[in-house]
Amino acid sequence: MLPDVSVSAQDSERRSRHSTAKRGKHRGAFAAENFSRGFATLGQLALNGVQVSARATDLATGAVLLSVDDHVVMPTASIGKVLLLVEVAARLQTEDIGALALLDRSLEDAVANAGIWQHLQVPSLPIADLAALVGATSDNLATNVLLRSLGLEAVSARTETLGLTRTALLDLVRDYRGPDDAPQLSVGSANELTWLFSGLARGEIVNPETSQRVIGWLSLNTDLSMVASAFGLDPLAHRSAEHGILLVNKTGTDAGVRSEAGVLRGPRAGVAYAVSMYFSDVSLASRLAVLDGMRTVGIDLLEYVY
Repeated sequence: MLPDVSVSAQDSERRSRHSTAKRGKHRGAFAAENFSRGFATLGQLALNGVQVSARATDLATGAVLLSVDDHVVMPTASIGKVLLLVEVAARLQTEDIGALALLDRSLEDAVANAGIWQHLQVPSLPIADLAALVGATSDNLATNVLLRSLGLEAVSARTETLGLTRTALLDLVRDYRGPDDAPQLSVGSANELTWLFSGLARGEIVNPETSQRVIGWLSLNTDLSMVASAFGLDPLAHRSAEHGILLVNKTGTDAGVRSEAGVLRGPRAGVAYAVSMYFSDVSLASRLAVLDGMRTVGIDLLEYVY
């Protein structure tokens, strides 16, 4: 039986506050100047045919620091797996299933690309370990096994409970998407993704225990190739602060898709951010231009928090 996922008044109030957040009065001028470089870079990419969506907000004040078409629904590839992790963490809190309960992989779960479980011999892993693999390497096989066990419908119901209307995990991970499959693994708006990561950082997604568990899994992420490439962190070990910088993020990569959302804390401030790019990946130069643009936004974020 699925847990009760009715929308609480508190959740609705938090979503309403997020949707109407205004620029901060105290740091607005600094923020506008600090993010002008990233804004200009994203604008140039848009002129060159890249579909761009981005948002950054101050964790403490909710002030909007950067906003570029942040309401637009964009392909976000593996970022939608965060919604799966929220469901896993919530179910571990409310149902009679333990973190050490074993799940078996099967031929129907098999999928290539991201992840390491496909390269390991072990046929079964605990639920919590599968979630850690998803957080650390965006493991596609672990994702499919968890989805088969919990159900995509349950993840969708949880997403609706959170009040998200432009962000969703749409399907299993597939090596090939046919005409009857969802065209993307996940979609999302930068507005909602920054709200989601802000809520996780503050312990407001479902409850503090669920939020903290998801943050713990995401803190293992080894992909710092996009926005986070500007932060100077060790991709394989950054769970504790380095030079006062602490990051939790999730990335999404697919053909013509680069997307990242996260929370960055520094000595001076904390930010939640989301940047998504949808582009014609016809050449290495096109891809590198997108990655350079994401890194530029990362530099602005780093300067703001540091």
